[in-house]
Amino acid sequence: MEQQISALEVADWTPAELAMPCPDYPVYQDDDLGAFPDAKGTTFRVWAPTASGVTLRLFTAGSPETAPEPETQADLTPGADGTWLARCDGIGHGVYYDYLVRFPDGTVNRTADPWARAAGVNGRRSMVVDLSKTNPDGWAEDRRPHIPSRDLVIWETHIGDFSNDEHSGIPEEHRGTYLAFTHPDTSVDGAGEFPTCVAYLKKLGITAVQIMPFYDYGSIDESIPRTDPKHGFNWGYDPLNYNVPEGSYSTDPYDGTVRIRECKQMIQALHAAGIKVIMDVVYNHMFSTDNWFERMIPGYALRRRADGTFADGSACTNDVATEHPMMRKYIVDSAVYWAREYHVDGFRFDLMGLIDVDTMNAVRTALDQLPGGATISMHGEPWAARETALVPGTILADKRCMPYLSPRIGAFCDSTRDAVRGHVFYQWVPGYLTGAAADYADDIRHAEDGWRGTLRETASVGQVIQYVSAHDDLTLWDKLCAAMRRIPTDTDYSAEGEACGDLMRANRLAAGIVFASAGVPFMLSGEEFARTKHGVSDSFSSPAALNQLDWRRAQRMGDLVDHYAALIQLRRGNPAYFGGARMIVPRDDETVVFRVGDDCVAINPTGSPQTQLTTDLEIPGPYGEVSEIAPNEWQCIYCSGSDMPGAVEQRLLPLPPYTFTVWRRNRG
Repeated sequence: MEQQISALEVADWTPAELAMPCPDYPVYQDDDLGAFPDAKGTTFRVWAPTASGVTLRLFTAGSPETAPEPETQADLTPGADGTWLARCDGIGHGVYYDYLVRFPDGTVNRTADPWARAAGVNGRRSMVVDLSKTNPDGWAEDRRPHIPSRDLVIWETHIGDFSNDEHSGIPEEHRGTYLAFTHPDTSVDGAGEFPTCVAYLKKLGITAVQIMPFYDYGSIDESIPRTDPKHGFNWGYDPLNYNVPEGSYSTDPYDGTVRIRECKQMIQALHAAGIKVIMDVVYNHMFSTDNWFERMIPGYALRRRADGTFADGSACTNDVATEHPMMRKYIVDSAVYWAREYHVDGFRFDLMGLIDVDTMNAVRTALDQLPGGATISMHGEPWAARETALVPGTILADKRCMPYLSPRIGAFCDSTRDAVRGHVFYQWVPGYLTGAAADYADDIRHAEDGWRGTLRETASVGQVIQYVSAHDDLTLWDKLCAAMRRIPTDTDYSAEGEACGDLMRANRLAAGIVFASAGVPFMLSGEEFARTKHGVSDSFSSPAALNQLDWRRAQRMGDLVDHYAALIQLRRGNPAYFGGARMIVPRDDETVVFRVGDDCVAINPTGSPQTQLTTDLEIPGPYGEVSEIAPNEWQCIYCSGSDMPGAVEQRLLPLPPYTFTVWRRNRG
């Protein structure tokens, strides 16, 4: 009873409007919803507990323009726990279908199958799929890379951004597609001088690519060729068919098999390069209130306020009712499907703060039951856009309720982000590196230790995703320009000339802070070459040219790229950086110094040279004894500045202005 009362109190911490209660519908527990072909035919099953009848329609094509009328149709019969089913002999792989769902009031809804695993162009019709026919050569031998949590370095990208640039070295027909990832040896303009795409990732040294949504989403017209100027761009945070890959990234969006095979080829290629694949999933909201679930089971899938209006915690007016039993089951089954069928290595949950903790923990439990499933990572955004609507007692997976999540579910640490660069919503408000070092020095000290010993502490340091840029909000470079220039110029954004030296130093320091911190380091693709979107903070539907990675800029910023690569190598070479406790050196100035293992890390954000007394770095033993370290045992192994610091004199480590330095104890 005490635990239950505690849970109810925690639920009250989450601001929310009162929601309509979950409809009392039967819960179907089996895993055979959708269309499942065998040697003789296909079994179709849907969950539609309020329907008075369901009709299956079969088509020769996924496009209404190509096949406007069904070849045949069949009525489904009632099954267990609100399901309807039909057995169609002679129907197999490649047949397209939809449903007409009838209700007692006479309403008839046309809908695709919410449980579909394949679809035609624009996802308007579902497709029967024999998944064995979608596997690329060598798929049975594909294995998840063995990368322990302590070595995880996450690089976030968008499939279009990755290779849309004409200078990417990717053949034109594969730019902006899954298949761009299958080219292992590309370079800027094909000149062989500077690597791009997967070859670049191997040089950089990251170990995981977090890919923005690549399930089927609703904002892009897949029928428009990618080379057509009318072909749009979108990040993809508007799910249409959760268990189907997006067609606009395939070479043939009309054939439901092609997108599946090419998506698998992308994952296979990254695995071959030793890189994990983290899938960005959006189970908190849908493309529209008029979605396949609402057409199949009206009033069930989305949260509604007590007055019947749609809740809007996602700022999309269609929050998913993750706490409803069949929606929870859907989310769990969907994640397991992607992990099992596509060999996905991890999941990033968009607006995780809108998903209830029981659903998140159920996903974790289900993934753990897969072979090797304990290595599949989970993390998300522990916040929402606005207040949602909840029934009393529902606990959401936001930052206030992290103790109720599995310790193996991580969360983005916006506290670190804002401390380093400044307030996320006020572009000109500075942070530690952008003009307010004295105000944020203590926060940086806490950030470096994974916020242990503070109110932000998590059960496991591996839950802390440390970052200073992601696809949302300004890129790191653009935030530095805004906070340090207030009115940036094109020259600032383009990072040309010596006048940008202060911005470059701040970028280098920001990288040092993230890669030296306890937890999991994360970065937006291109952060390592001062990526700019020219001050656009929300480029979800901006032109592809603004969003794409500029590979010539990466080449021009080779020194900064090398800085990131060196930090990644430094971190991966010392497991203590992931979870080791930091001995923070007390200081009353802006400089941050700490000891981790045999390393001393120093961050001097000021224009004045500083020093650090080596005796402050000596770690007491269990009885308070101190073993003094000879001054010459400290050697500088890395400095973000142009020159390495001089030798230690009078037990003082020199800390040059505007530098991130690492000193290592040489044990002889």
